[in-house]
Amino acid sequence: MTTDSFTKAKTMQFPRQVHAGHDVIQEVGQMCKDFELEGTTLLVTGPTTGGLAARAVSDILTENGYDAHTLTVGEASRDNLVKVEEMSKEVGASFLVGVGGGSKIDLAKLASGNLKMPFISIPTSAAHDGIASPRASIKDGGNSLSLNASVPLGVVADTALIVKAPYRLLASGCADVMSNTTAIMDWELADRLRGEFFSSSAANLARYAAESIIENAAAIKPNLEDSVWIAIRPIIISGISMAVASSSRPTSGSEHMFSHVLAKTAPGKALHGEQCGVGSIMMMYLHGGGWERIREALRLVGAPTNSEELGVTPEQIIDALVHANEIRKDRYTILGDRGLTPDAAERLARITGVI
Repeated sequence: MTTDSFTKAKTMQFPRQVHAGHDVIQEVGQMCKDFELEGTTLLVTGPTTGGLAARAVSDILTENGYDAHTLTVGEASRDNLVKVEEMSKEVGASFLVGVGGGSKIDLAKLASGNLKMPFISIPTSAAHDGIASPRASIKDGGNSLSLNASVPLGVVADTALIVKAPYRLLASGCADVMSNTTAIMDWELADRLRGEFFSSSAANLARYAAESIIENAAAIKPNLEDSVWIAIRPIIISGISMAVASSSRPTSGSEHMFSHVLAKTAPGKALHGEQCGVGSIMMMYLHGGGWERIREALRLVGAPTNSEELGVTPEQIIDALVHANEIRKDRYTILGDRGLTPDAAERLARITGVI
C-alpha cells in the first residue's frame, strides 16, 4: 500500500459578475442585490470623470434602497488609503464601490482587503489592467509598491463612460496588455532556468488578452465606443489571469521592471502602460521575438514607441534599462541577475528605435 504524498493546494478568487458594454452602469443596483449586499456603502472616487459617474451610481444605489456615501480622494497613497478606511468605519459601510480611474479602484480594493469587506469595481477609464486584478499599486513616500489586494466581487465597465475619458488612457491600457507578451516569455524562461512555478492556464489567458489587442490594434481609435468595447474585455481578462496565477507573473516581467525604474527617474512624464509598452518592444528584442510587431501595434493604437513620445531623454531610457533588474531580485527575467551594461542598453534602445 502506497502513501499519497500529494500536498498541493491553491485558492483562486474571481469576480462573480462582469458587466461590460453600453449603459451597463444602470445594472449596478441589481448587481448589489444579486450579491445580497445590504445597508451602507462608501463610493471611493475622484474629482473629475469619476466624480460625475459616482453621482449617477450613488443615485442608482439610493433608488435601490442603499445608504450611499461618497469620498473624493486623490492619488493612491498611504494617506488616502487611511482616509478611505476611516470614512468606511465612520459611516458603517458594509461594502465599497470604486468609481474612477486605476488609483481609485486600487484604493477601494486595498481598503476592501484590509477591512474584510466586498467591493465593486466601476472603472471610468482603462489605463491599465487593474480593473479586475488582485493587485494594487500605492505610493508610500517616494516608492510605488505593488501589493496583494481584494478581487472585486463584481465589475461594471460601462463603455459609454469610459469613452469619455481621454483617449490616451485607453491607449495606455492597451499597451499594458500588449506587454503581457514579454512578461509571459520571462515567466517561461524562469520556469526553464530556475524551476519557478508556471501556470499555463494563467499564461494562456494573458497571452489571449495581448493577442486580442494586437490583432485588433487598427480598430482601436479615439472617440469610438466600439474601440472601448474591443479593448475592455482583454483588459479585464488580463487582470483575471493574475487571479489564476495568484501573482502578477503573467502580466509583469522585465518590461514592468523597466517601467518602474523609469517612473522613478522621470516621474510624471509617461503613464505606466505607455512605459510598459515601450519596454516590451526592447525586451521582445532581447528574447529574439517579433519586436517590430509590438511596435507597430502600439503605433496603431496611438501609444508611444520611443523616448521622445514618452517625454523622457535617451539617457533616462538607458539608465532604466541598466537598473531594471534591481527592482525585483525574486523575479527572474531576460535581464538575468546582472542586468545590462550601459553600452548594451544603448545598443538595444537604438536598434529598436526607442532612442
